[in-house]
Amino acid sequence: MSLADVSDPEPNLKELIEALSRHPSVVEKAHIQTAYSPAADVSGPVLLGDDCAAIPDEATGGHLLFAAEGIISRFVEDDPWFAGYSAVMVNLSDVAAMGGTSIAITDILWCSESDHEKVDLIWDGMRAASSAYGVPIVGGHTTRHSQPGDRVTLAAAVLGRAGPRLLTSFDAEVDDCLVIAVDTAGAYRKDKPFWNASTTSEPEKLRRLMGLLPKLAERGLCRAAKDISNGGIVGTLAMFTESSKVGALLDLDTLYRPRDTAWLKWLTSFPSFGYLLAIPAKHLTEVRALFAPEPSVFVESVGRFIEERSMIIAQGGELENLQFPQMP
Repeated sequence: MSLADVSDPEPNLKELIEALSRHPSVVEKAHIQTAYSPAADVSGPVLLGDDCAAIPDEATGGHLLFAAEGIISRFVEDDPWFAGYSAVMVNLSDVAAMGGTSIAITDILWCSESDHEKVDLIWDGMRAASSAYGVPIVGGHTTRHSQPGDRVTLAAAVLGRAGPRLLTSFDAEVDDCLVIAVDTAGAYRKDKPFWNASTTSEPEKLRRLMGLLPKLAERGLCRAAKDISNGGIVGTLAMFTESSKVGALLDLDTLYRPRDTAWLKWLTSFPSFGYLLAIPAKHLTEVRALFAPEPSVFVESVGRFIEERSMIIAQGGELENLQFPQMP
């Protein structure tokens, strides 16, 4: 995938860093530990900070995985079909990011009697994702009430399995390559910062791509991983480095972005298939080879993890330290 695919009507690096440091979704992810710190005493065998819980399974020697996601109400209101689709898709991605394979989906849906048309669209979206990825919806909890004016509430959960070797966001080490894997065969969904390479792909491709993360884990090629979510590449990298207690250098000159897309938009976008990986340099060639049969997926080292606890953005020979405002 050529980096020449982009145009460059851009602010300078210093201005980009300033915009990223104030971007709401990025700042939220940079301070994500404030969200889960009240639950620190209920942490299981895998530390809090990943989007998927891992439970050792003595019967198999591997792990059971459990992911759950609530969908923002305004997203459900604005785009109910895609909200239903995404409720499934994002959980499947969380399971894959741990090196796992999803096996079942459940839903939680709360709505009023007057919302039946919207609810039908949500269910159509969930069914479409379930069918495309080949993971069944096996139940859940749907409530229809008589309280007019309440917003539709949507969440979903996914059960999965992984082997003995997990991918978490806690294990990146200094000098590991910072690798990104992202499916470029997509387009933005309406005016949202969501890069959709899912609804336009064949089911067979979606299933192949989800199967690549477990292979990384099984073959010991990847030390740590995190799926790119709200907050985009930069927000996800901030969470990744916080969990692993390292810093990172991200080189924009090596990073793919779609044609005619500003850096600020791309760095804060949520791709349907997008992962940040900590790969030891000795495994980089084998990782590229694993993804090679999927030509639409850009897989490349775009920086490295560093000892200094900071995020450094590089472009055109310049370096800027990305710092975030303190939470009140």
